[in-house]
Amino acid sequence: MKKCFVLLLLLISCFDAQAQVNLTSSTLPIVVLDTDGVNIPDEPKIDAMMGIIYNGPGQVNQITDPFNEFNGQIAIEKRGSSSGGFPQQSYGIETRGPDSVNYNVSLFDWPSDNDWILYAPYTDKALMRNVLTYKLGNELGRWAPRTQFCEVVLNGNYIGVYVLMERIKTNPGRVHIDPLVYNDTLDNHLTGGYIVKVDKTTAGGVIAWTSPYTCQAPGTGPIHFQLHDPEIDTLHPLQKAYIQDYITDWEIALKSTNFTDPVTGYKPFIDVGSFIDYFLVNELSKNVDGYRISTFLHKQRFSEGGKLVAGPLWDYNIAWGNANYCQGGNTSGWEINFNSVCGGSGGLQNPFWWNRMLQDTLFANEVKCRWTTLRQTIWSDSSLINYIDSVATLLTEPALRHYQKWPILGAYVWPNNFIGQTYQEEVNYLKTWITNRTTWMDANMFGTCTASLSENKANPILIAPNPAQTTIEMRGLSGKGTMQIIDLSGKIVHHVVYDQTSIVIELQQLQNGIYFISEPTKGIYEKIIKN
Repeated sequence: MKKCFVLLLLLISCFDAQAQVNLTSSTLPIVVLDTDGVNIPDEPKIDAMMGIIYNGPGQVNQITDPFNEFNGQIAIEKRGSSSGGFPQQSYGIETRGPDSVNYNVSLFDWPSDNDWILYAPYTDKALMRNVLTYKLGNELGRWAPRTQFCEVVLNGNYIGVYVLMERIKTNPGRVHIDPLVYNDTLDNHLTGGYIVKVDKTTAGGVIAWTSPYTCQAPGTGPIHFQLHDPEIDTLHPLQKAYIQDYITDWEIALKSTNFTDPVTGYKPFIDVGSFIDYFLVNELSKNVDGYRISTFLHKQRFSEGGKLVAGPLWDYNIAWGNANYCQGGNTSGWEINFNSVCGGSGGLQNPFWWNRMLQDTLFANEVKCRWTTLRQTIWSDSSLINYIDSVATLLTEPALRHYQKWPILGAYVWPNNFIGQTYQEEVNYLKTWITNRTTWMDANMFGTCTASLSENKANPILIAPNPAQTTIEMRGLSGKGTMQIIDLSGKIVHHVVYDQTSIVIELQQLQNGIYFISEPTKGIYEKIIKN
C-alpha cells in the first residue's frame, strides 16, 4: 500500500463521475488519503494511509511536494448523523503506528493526540460556520476544537475543501480536565473528569440516564444524558453513579423554590461564567441544534474547582442563519424558546436549565454585562466581519475547486435558509445575517448591567511577580452577594459568592496580569491587598 501511496502523487489530475478537478497547488494544506481502493464504511474503521503537504502559513503547497506535515498509517471511518447522507462525507481518523496501535502525533503544532476529524462543510456553503464558532469559543478562554482548512484527495479523486480538527476528549491539550481511569473511585479522583452530552443516539450513542425532570415547557419530552468520555462501557459503577448524582443534584437545586440562593441554590454546582458564554454563543449563532443536540458538559475534579462546566462547543454547521426550519433563519427571537416555536412532546427538546437560570436576576445581569463587554471588544461587528472576510479571502481559490467538484451553488441543500448563486453571495449573506442578529440581541438582551467594564476599571488589581499579591480581603460587606474578577478582555476569571461581612479572595490561581474586580452587590467595604 505504501508504494501505491507514493505513486498516487503522480496521478492527481483528480477525476470522478461528477466533475474533473485538477489540483496542482493550493494555499491550503493538501491531505492525501489512500484506502487501497476499499470503500470507507460508517464503522468499523479500516486501515489506510495519509499524507499531508504543508509548507507553512502563506506558502503555496504543490501536489508534487513531499508529505512534510504527516506521512503514515491511519484508521478511517465515515462519521456524522444528519450529514451522513450528503455526497461529501466527513471522516473520523486515528493516527496509528506500524503495529496498528493508536499513535499520538502533533499536527500543525497542536498538542499530540491520535483522534482527528475531517469535517466536510457540504451544507454550509460559506464553508466556515464551525470554524467561526470554535474561534469565538477560544477567544472566550474556553477550549474549542482547533481547526485547519485543507483540500483533500481520496484514492486519486479530489473531494473538496475540508476542515481538519480535533475531536472532543479528555487527553492533555484537549478539554481542560484530568482524564478519568477505571480505578479512580475514591476522594478527589472520583470527582472528575467526565464529559457528558445531550444528543441524538443515531450515531451509536447510549443513554446513560434520564433526568427526573422533563424539558422546558411547553415541551414534555425527556432529558437524556450520554457519557462521551469516558464512555459508559468503560466507567466503574461508582463513577457512573457519582456523575449522575452530581448532575441530578444540580437539577434539583435549579428546580427548587430557593434556586437563587448562593449557598443552597444551583450556582455552587456550576461554573457560572461557562454557562453564560455557552448561552451567548448559541444565541449569537441562533443554533437550532443548540441546547438540545450536540450539547456537552464536563465535570472538573475538586482539585480543579469541582464545577460542572458548559461546553465544549460542537456542531454549528446549520447555525448562523443556515436552517430553514423552526425559525433558524430568523435574526430575531431566542433559541432557548425552541420548544415553544417548534412544539411537540417528544425528545430532542431544550432542557429547562437555561430559561430557569435566566429567572435569576443576578444571572441575567451577568449575561447582560458579559454581552456588553464582548460587543465592545472581540464580538464587535467589525471584529466579526473582518474575520469572515479574512477566511473568505483565504478560501477564494479553494472554493472555486470545491464548487467545481460539488456544483451546488444556486441549488437547495438541506436545510439552507438562503441559496446564493456564488460563493461570495453566501459569504455576504452570512455577514448580513450576523449584523442583523447582533442588532436584535443588543436591543433585547436579558438583564441589566450595573457593573460595566468601565466601572470595573475603577477598581484595578495588578497581579505581577513584583509585588506578588496573593489575597484580597473585603470588609464591610452586606452579608450576602456576589462579585467577579475580570480580565482585560472582559472574561470573568473568578466568581465569588459570599454570605458574610468579611471575606478573603485567593488570587494564586490567576496568571500574572491586570484584572478588575466588580463591585459587591451591596454594602460599604474596603479592599486590603496582601502580599
